[in-house]
Amino acid sequence: MKTDIVTTNPWYREPWPWAIMAGPAIVVVAGIVTIVLAVTSFDGLVADDYYKQGLGINRVIAREAAAKRGGLAADVAFGTGHTRVRVVLSGEAAPAMLRASLVHPTLRAEDQEVALALKAPGVYEGVLRAPRAGRYLLRVEDGEGRWRLSGGWSSAEDAIRLVPQ
Repeated sequence: MKTDIVTTNPWYREPWPWAIMAGPAIVVVAGIVTIVLAVTSFDGLVADDYYKQGLGINRVIAREAAAKRGGLAADVAFGTGHTRVRVVLSGEAAPAMLRASLVHPTLRAEDQEVALALKAPGVYEGVLRAPRAGRYLLRVEDGEGRWRLSGGWSSAEDAIRLVPQ
């Protein structure tokens, strides 16, 4: 008589328990990673004062209209790794100073503003910190805030022409 001896392995040596536990384990790890990302990063997309910003839109429209009435246009050129900015303003009399702003669509830390000094009649220059690659909103306005020109700019471009909208 022949008896078959069945040898069984302990459960941890079998592949099926590990295959069954792998799915929930992956979900738990992904959940922990998601929580860590949510806690450590801030997207900055929601404004606290959205109502005030909505009310300010009329002022922005009025400043764009003032630029249009003055026949203003600006040729903006970037040099030396986009750290130097030069604005050639055409239209009404040139103010003593301009302000240029680069506004990143999602990262407030990438926003920057620079005062542009008058170098020659209608020619202004200033220095920026090197912007991160991507798209920005570029604004040029006079020092008193009477008019403003704005447009989209990509860090891949070395020059842009701004005209009133």
